[in-house]
Amino acid sequence: MAKLILIVEDDRDVARLLAEILEAEGYRTDVAGNGYEALDHLRKNGHTDLILLDMMMPVMDGWKFREEQRKLPAIASIPVVTVTADGDARGKAASIQAAGYVAKPLRIDSLLDEVERICGLPEP
Repeated sequence: MAKLILIVEDDRDVARLLAEILEAEGYRTDVAGNGYEALDHLRKNGHTDLILLDMMMPVMDGWKFREEQRKLPAIASIPVVTVTADGDARGKAASIQAAGYVAKPLRIDSLLDEVERICGLPEP
């Protein structure tokens, strides 16, 4: 079965673009509009192979989401890749012990490299 990626992004256009890119490559996607929605989704649905996490969101930002995720044993080990427009994308990822990062504006090759590094190549 194709790997499932949860996209946590408040900008619907960006979320849709990420989903389209990943699905075209053979991954499955779900979308949450903020950290609170993402936690709710993960509690209800459990299994996700990777979380693409925007850091700047209303309701619950990426830092608070990661703090809460790490408290919940059932979802604490799901790898996170930060997606941020901040000039220090690497530092932001390190500050929350993320598995990787992708800087905005997004470069498709960088996105796919990070996803493939963590999830492996999509199944044919």
